[in-house]
Amino acid sequence: MLEIPGKACGACTFCCQVLEIEELNKKAGALCGHCSLSGGCTVYATRPDVCRDYYCDWKEDRGLSAQFRPDRIGTLLMEDPDSDEYHAVCDPEKPFSWRNPLIFRHLVGLAKDGRTVVAKAGLRAWRIFADGRSQETA
Repeated sequence: MLEIPGKACGACTFCCQVLEIEELNKKAGALCGHCSLSGGCTVYATRPDVCRDYYCDWKEDRGLSAQFRPDRIGTLLMEDPDSDEYHAVCDPEKPFSWRNPLIFRHLVGLAKDGRTVVAKAGLRAWRIFADGRSQETA
C-alpha cells in the first residue's frame, strides 16, 4: 500500500484496541498487549498475518478527511476481509459512536451505493440501510 501524505497512524492505536485478534487471544475492546501507547506495535516485525493484512480505510481512502481518523471519531472504518461488507467498528464502551452525523452520513452513502454496511461494537452489530434506518442484528 502506498502511503498517502498526511495519513500516518501517528499516535492512533484504535485498531489495536477495538479489533478482536484471535491469534493473540485479544478480545475486542481490550488494548493489545503489544501496543505501545505512544503509537506502534512492539512486535511489528513478527506480528500475525491478520495484523499484517489489515488496512484502515482512513489510511487508504483519500476522500476521508482528517476528521475521520479513528481515534478522533471513535470508529474504525474498514472493509471486512471475510465478506463484501463495509464495517464501522466502535469501542464496546462507546457502542454508538457510529451514530456521529459525520460517520452516519458516510455509512448511509455507502449503503445507497449498494454496499452492505454494518456497525459493530464488541458482540453487537447493526445493519445500516440506504434510507437511513438501522437495525440491530442477531
